[in-house]
Amino acid sequence: MYQALYRKWRPQTFSDVSGQETVTTALKNELKTGRLSHAYLFTGCRGTGKTTCAKILAKAVNCLHPVDGDPCNECEICRGINAGSVLDVTEIDAASNNGVDSIRELRDEVAYTPVSGRYRVYIIDEVHMLSAGAFNALLKTLEEPPAHVIFVLATTEVHKLPATILSRCQRFDFGRIRPEEIAARIRYVAAEEGLTVTDEAALLLARMADGALRDALSLLDQCASVAKEIDRETVASVTGMAGQETLAALTDCVARQDAPAALVAVDELYRSAKDMERLCAEWVGYLRNLMILHSMPDPGALVIVSPEELARMRQQASGLGLATILHMMEVLQGALDRLRGGVSRRVEMEMAVIRLCDPRLDDSKAALLHRLDNLEVAVKAGVPTAPTPAQPVAPAVTAPAAQPEPIPAPAGEPEPIPTPEAPPPLPEGEVPFAPWVQVLEHLSTANPPLWAFLQETTALQNGESLILCISSPLLIEVLKEGGNKQSLVEAIQTVTGRTYSMKLRRSQKVQKAEIDPLSQLLTAGRDAGVGVNEN
Repeated sequence: MYQALYRKWRPQTFSDVSGQETVTTALKNELKTGRLSHAYLFTGCRGTGKTTCAKILAKAVNCLHPVDGDPCNECEICRGINAGSVLDVTEIDAASNNGVDSIRELRDEVAYTPVSGRYRVYIIDEVHMLSAGAFNALLKTLEEPPAHVIFVLATTEVHKLPATILSRCQRFDFGRIRPEEIAARIRYVAAEEGLTVTDEAALLLARMADGALRDALSLLDQCASVAKEIDRETVASVTGMAGQETLAALTDCVARQDAPAALVAVDELYRSAKDMERLCAEWVGYLRNLMILHSMPDPGALVIVSPEELARMRQQASGLGLATILHMMEVLQGALDRLRGGVSRRVEMEMAVIRLCDPRLDDSKAALLHRLDNLEVAVKAGVPTAPTPAQPVAPAVTAPAAQPEPIPAPAGEPEPIPTPEAPPPLPEGEVPFAPWVQVLEHLSTANPPLWAFLQETTALQNGESLILCISSPLLIEVLKEGGNKQSLVEAIQTVTGRTYSMKLRRSQKVQKAEIDPLSQLLTAGRDAGVGVNEN
């Protein structure tokens, strides 16, 4: 009968365990010095070697000829434990034996002496699944077991264990195994099995395993059923991954605000049976690498990719602002939560793509920072921020529309003269702030992004107070970010030579243009022939 690779290649000694040197070294030293504990707690994520080390420990304490703390795997007891015929080693699944009665039976068994070895070893896997009553029944036995009994508890959720259990055990934490160590183990197992695995494929399998060696060997087993020569394309097709090239192309579509191309790419992935939730998670992981590359000059082991991919990702990260990358990650994280409970995963993914390609559809703080980041990039690229006297903006000339002839008023009656609508009176003590135009002119060069947002505002003066009448709630967030409020205060001081206390007042929105100031500024950059990053 065929045996899965993760079972066939399970380590048989502490020296064979990958990525847990701290744990294995401590256990070997205890075995060599004879300072064994009566209860051990192995905790960590799945597939990192907890149950494997528990079985090796059970062999090592009973081995007739141990070698430097490792079991010999050749004596009668070691072979019996490997075959499962030694009754002194008992493995209990707490998920299916979590009641009080099961623990009471175990408590009665520990009184019997070992049959063939020196110790009776009880391995309780997923111990956090025990009920409260079962934990209470285990407490006294776990604290003072017979001299010939050793307990090994294993769990992936140590926070669910009672403090009374934790205080009675010697705890060892199993960390996630590094991708390069998983890739090395994959190449070794593949060579022993007569498989050919490229370095890129081994690294891709290691990244997908997320620190769990057992998961990596299971994926290798799945790929081996398709081809004996495993490369990057084989792994992507078997596991249903989108691939780095596809994720890079989707990111470029968002950077260009090319929603049609992005939707076509999502449709192709959907028709090729790619899972939308997995696509979203992979895209978040790809953007995470761009975030690290944008934030660190030397990412080191934080970004595990091939040198060719690293160079391409560096170039892509340099063309995106950090605020843009964070906004994309936030939108996709929200979409990922909704994908798990939504009616149509395809529609949810398409909504996220459209929202990414048009930041104006998102009124979150991250989207606002993303748009401000685009403005800063545009200003650095030389986009004109305001018309200068040397470049007057000529009004568009349109043909006059045909007007109906006025109907003459009856003789003897004077024609009524329409009266203009009077503006609403200002509150007592408030007058228009006359230097506001000069303040805006100063900000057009000192802080162009803030100048763009202040185009639809008016200013009133009431003694030593300056009241900004705003129509957009986003302006409140703008004044909180990046020292924008300080820039405004300094501009007022420069123009007037005085310091005012600032107040904000909501007012009805003034329709000055059909598009918002950010889009108008970016459109001016395109008309001027300047390349602007509009993602």
